[in-house]
Order: sequence, then structure tokens, then C-alpha cells
Amino acid sequence: MIFNRTVKPKPAKNISFGLPQIEKFKLQNGLDVIFIQKKKLPIIRLSLIINAGSKFDPENKKGLSNLLAMVIDEGAGKYNALELSEEFDILGANFSVNSNHDKIYFTLQTLTENFDKSLELFCTVIKSPHFSEEDFLRQKRKTLTHLLQLKDDPEEIADTVFSYVLFGEQNPYAFPTSGYDSHIELISINDIKNYYNMHLTPSNSTLVVVGDSSSKNIIEKLEQNIGSWRLEGTKIKKNFDTQGTSNQIFLVDKKDSVQTEIRMGYPSSKRSMDDFFPKLVLNTILGGPFTSRINLNLRENKGYTYGASSSFGYLQESGFFIVSTSVGIENTASAIKEILYELNKIREGITEDELEFAKSFLIRQFPSSFETYRQISSNLTTMVIHSLPDNYFNNYIENLNRISIEEVNKAALENIFTSNLSTIIVGDKEKLLSQLKSENFENIVSTDYNGKPAIL
Repeated sequence: MIFNRTVKPKPAKNISFGLPQIEKFKLQNGLDVIFIQKKKLPIIRLSLIINAGSKFDPENKKGLSNLLAMVIDEGAGKYNALELSEEFDILGANFSVNSNHDKIYFTLQTLTENFDKSLELFCTVIKSPHFSEEDFLRQKRKTLTHLLQLKDDPEEIADTVFSYVLFGEQNPYAFPTSGYDSHIELISINDIKNYYNMHLTPSNSTLVVVGDSSSKNIIEKLEQNIGSWRLEGTKIKKNFDTQGTSNQIFLVDKKDSVQTEIRMGYPSSKRSMDDFFPKLVLNTILGGPFTSRINLNLRENKGYTYGASSSFGYLQESGFFIVSTSVGIENTASAIKEILYELNKIREGITEDELEFAKSFLIRQFPSSFETYRQISSNLTTMVIHSLPDNYFNNYIENLNRISIEEVNKAALENIFTSNLSTIIVGDKEKLLSQLKSENFENIVSTDYNGKPAIL
């Protein structure tokens, strides 16, 4: 067969998607389980989502949740850390523990034939961690070294300062998940144990299971292995009111830097709000893919950067809008001006061509985000965190298709603005100050690497 490669293939007119049936059940100890059967490969993936992220860290011990996640798999049950790792390796299973602002995650992916033994190890880590002083001190030293290294990472500094400025010091989201070195020094093994007892409980968790098994078998195996997990924790309420942000430029000095990291943004609505889809289409046009307005302006037209993007970010209790890029230090003020131009320009409205391209882009890539076991589990995790309905993904394409140009233009007016816009720049202060002032930028304040005031 001969193909005429001078003729561009036409895309299919309609894209359909349907997620396999979601089954939900509760174990006798109160653990909620969400299950999707997927038989394409002999694999089972588990993700335990625990409402125990860094937003619950004590006031003077930021980084406690993250340190717990690092220590908890350093030996459990009859296994020390090395033996535990070797057992997972022998089974060909991938096991990990990590944390973020909202949650601690235990993740396991294993072959179906090794599920019983892998699940036993998985549950042993959750139920019977050693929490030895030696393992704790080793991970504590590793954390302190990591925090020291981050002070040389302009991207990390920019993200840390952005969060602090955005949310304000009274908001738990203002602080980095890894914490502060001065706080880590104060954390003891007893703090780790107390945090574990308080937060890591069945009633505070949800287990997502995707794989080659039946719900009956999954329930039976879970009851056998994790049914005895019955710690009773304490529910803690936190205040997530945003008290930060101001129409200022926050300058972090990174001496001799040849580039500037730029972050610009402000608080926005949560993931579960009705305006999610109009905002998604809007940002696809403004700062999403390569062809978005901000990237074409700063990269293609001006040559200031290799890439620039914007996004609406979502935490469980908060949302935010952010523009991110890195530019040559000599182009810092000009890049900020161009970003402000694009933010103001999008408020004037989008075109029908932009709308159709954005919707097509989002719809056609959507099914590919459910191809692997990891992707399905990740999307179900998003559903859990943001309390989305069971039919959310099945209705996703339909919800995108019905978005009108009027809705996107309304979303721009309600969600894109330059007032109360916090701008964080990380670079050489001596080079940046004169440049910014020569371009009539005012309200410039200096901060340290954590976002706290410093001498300008």
C-alpha cells in the first residue's frame, strides 16, 4: 500500500472515553477502598492515601510529616530496612512512600502472582514500623543535607518563596513540605511516633486499588492483612484562610546568577468549583502547551527563555494561579512586562479558533492519561483528594465540549488580573535592582530564601 505523505491525515471527529466501573467498599476497620478491575496485564497497583500531609505539621516542627514518610519504611515487622527492600526486589514489586502538603502516600505495584506476599509486606510497613533511633537519625541527617542543597537551587527557592508570599505565614500551605533546617533539628523520634499514632489510621485514609483481580478477592486479602490496623487518631482542624499576597515584587538575591527565576501569581478557586473547565480551557490558550500565548511571546517572539507557562494549581483546601519561567537576567524586567501584557490581553477575549484548538487539544490527549495502572491510580487519587463524583471522568469530554467562548471570556475576567499580583524573582540583586527601577517597577522588597523579609 502506498501512502501520500503530502496529505495531512484528518483527525477522528469524535473521541469517546469510558472508565471501567468504579467499585467502592469499606473494610471492617473503617478503611475506604476504591477498586477498578483492569485485566490487560497481570498487575495490581495499590495507593494508600492518608490525610497526614505537611499541612498538619506542628508550628515549630515543619517537615515532620515528610520525615515520617522517610523513616516509616526503614524496617518493619521482622525485617530491617535492607531486608525489607530486598524482599520487595525479590518479588519484582515497586514500593514507595512519599508526602506532600495534603497527604502521605504508600504505593505498591506488583505482579498478580506475587500479590499475596507483596500485600503482606505493604501492610507490615503500615502497621508495624520499627521507628528506630538509628534509622531516624540517619534520615534526619539526609533531610538536613537535602535542605542545604536546595539553597543552591534557584527554582526551588522561587517556588518556596512563592508559596510563602501567596498564602501568608498563618496558612499551613505557606511552608515547604521538607520543612526548615532549624525545625528539623527540633524533631525527635517521639514526635515521629506521636504523629504516626495521631494521623495514620484507617478512618483517615483511602485505599485505591487497580488491577488484575476481582473485588471479592481484594476485599478478602485486605481484611486478612490490614483488617487489624485499628489505631484511633485525633482529628485536627486547620485554618486555610489566605492572608498573603500583595501587588509587590519580592526579590531574592542569588549572587552572580546569570538567569532569573520568575514566579507571578495569586490565590484562586479550589479544584471542585464549577469554573474548573472554563479555567482549564482558558489556561490552555494562555499558558498551557507550547503554542500558548505566553510561551509564543516570551520564547518565540522575544527569545527571552526556553519556555514559559501558566497554570491553575490545586491543593485540597486552596487553589492558585501561577506563571513560571526562567530568563536571562538582562531580560528580567522586559519578561515581566510581557507577562503582564498577556494577562491583560487575555481579558479582552479569545477567538473561536483558539477555543476550538484548546478543546481539541485537551479532549484528544485525555484518553491517553488512563493507559497505565499508574495513571488510572493517579486519577482516582485526584478524585479522592478533591471529592469529585464517581462519573467525573466519564463526563470529562462532554464537559469540555460544551464550554462556550462566553464562559471562557467570563473566566478570564473573573480569574486573570494584574492587581494583587505577587511577583517573585530570584537572581543577582545588584543587576536586577537597577534594571527594575529603570523600567519604573516599584514596590520592590527583599526576602530571604524562605520568603521572610531581608535587607534590600
